[in-house]
Amino acid sequence: MSEGRTLQAVIFDLDGVITDTAEYHYQAWKAIAAELGIPFTREFNENLKGVSRMDSLKLLLSQAETPVSYSDEELHQLADRKNKLYVELIGTITPADLLPGIAEFVADIRAAGLATGIASASKNAVAVLTRLGVMDRFDVIVDVTKLKNNKPDPEIFLTAAAQLGADPAACIGVEDAASGVEAIKAAGMFAVAIGQAEHFPHADIVLPGTSQLNFRELKLTFEG
Repeated sequence: MSEGRTLQAVIFDLDGVITDTAEYHYQAWKAIAAELGIPFTREFNENLKGVSRMDSLKLLLSQAETPVSYSDEELHQLADRKNKLYVELIGTITPADLLPGIAEFVADIRAAGLATGIASASKNAVAVLTRLGVMDRFDVIVDVTKLKNNKPDPEIFLTAAAQLGADPAACIGVEDAASGVEAIKAAGMFAVAIGQAEHFPHADIVLPGTSQLNFRELKLTFEG
């Protein structure tokens, strides 16, 4: 409960919340792993959710059967190659790829006069939101390239709140990754997690899917 505080803004992760680009990330990382001769499974791919591109690459390289060492330049080349593969794949995204209930949920937030923001580790957030046709539904899209710290550090959510002119304690954050929920809580916000409850012990509310997002109920719970 937030002790009667008035809700000011809702801040969203992108992948797995607004749309599901996880499959595209998986296919792109799998191609890089195959190129390097490193095993890569869907199960291991779960570890990369909500993690920055470079940190994801380092996690992938840690799976090599014999230790590998790359220069910073080589690491950046690999990360850039993964991103090019991913960008090619997301070129097929359309508004039909919005996750269930998201369009209505965001519309209800905006109809209530509240602010909306995107706090995603993705450097392609603008491209994805543009393809989805919802760029104008969000007041702020945090530029992740200007941040110093990745989730679970709260910097991205605190930055979104600051750019929206909102008190972090008057914000709801919506995430589908444990590291993202940790970031929301570290920012002093109310955390809504999408997924299986056992993965999110620190979330304030856990919903099995985006279709369960109900603005009126969530606002009542938040404002207590």
